[in-house]
Amino acid sequence: MALLRIAHPHARAAAARGFHALADETRLRIVDLLRDGERCVCDLQDWLGMSQSALSFHLKTMKEAGLLTDRRQGRWVYYRLNPDGLAALERTLAEYINNSR
Repeated sequence: MALLRIAHPHARAAAARGFHALADETRLRIVDLLRDGERCVCDLQDWLGMSQSALSFHLKTMKEAGLLTDRRQGRWVYYRLNPDGLAALERTLAEYINNSR
């Protein structure tokens, strides 16, 4: 079985952050909620039934992993999926699967 080789240390660190960010049920629920487009933090908070501070922790983790982008409109912050970040993780996973066959 071939091992996945991610040559550049920054690429390895980015992949680890991305997979870590997705290795949580709440964050996977956030991905599901954002699949149809951007959402206000207040809406995510209502749908997930969690405190603003707990939600902010999850959103920060996902944003730092490159999975989300945000924009501010007045006092509201809107989050959306970052297709580039998700695609990079998908490529890394596909490479691993293809190399392990």
